[in-house]
Amino acid sequence: MLTAIIDYSSGNLHSAQKAFEKITALNNLGSVVVTSDPQIISSADRLVLPGDGAFPSCKSELMSSEAYEAMVFSAVEKKRPFLGICVGMQLMAIKSYEYQETDGLGWIDGEVRKINPKDKSLKIPHMGWNTLKIESDHPIFKCIHNGDHVYFIHSFQMMIKKHEQRLAYTDYGTDITAVVGKENMVGLQFHPEKSGEIGLRIIENFLSWSP
Repeated sequence: MLTAIIDYSSGNLHSAQKAFEKITALNNLGSVVVTSDPQIISSADRLVLPGDGAFPSCKSELMSSEAYEAMVFSAVEKKRPFLGICVGMQLMAIKSYEYQETDGLGWIDGEVRKINPKDKSLKIPHMGWNTLKIESDHPIFKCIHNGDHVYFIHSFQMMIKKHEQRLAYTDYGTDITAVVGKENMVGLQFHPEKSGEIGLRIIENFLSWSP
């Protein structure tokens, strides 16, 4: 089994790669490659889209990458398991309002808007450890429990229109979408590679998932 972490010049690829390599080695779950090669992406069994930075620049980099069409074909047409991380998750939305209105991939029925907590003393970005509140029995949560802590760093959030596509949320003065999912696709607002044993378990669950 080959897991492709998509390189489109936007994302902390090194730490994600190390976390995925650790889990694949420990559990005999194949191999991991960081790549923008369309042929490798088209033949990969699983796809991971990381992302750090602003939505518009990430979308622009992705669209101009040679990886883009192969990623869409594999995730949408071939139904390969797909995982978006942080801005990689936000790119799955219909659109974003970060700095300017920008179309997303349109895979999840939601919009990306600035976090607006009711408690104005809470600082933005939302940064650090926070608890998961699970709303689904999705396989991504195998051995994960309500109240488990994961690591966030973001100023914008995905506002979901179809509640069944929000699999978990966290509380930061308001409900913030933490996990989304549809069919063969899952997105994480937090960074599993920075979330200790809980994050590694979620990576293992994704690599073991058969949608």
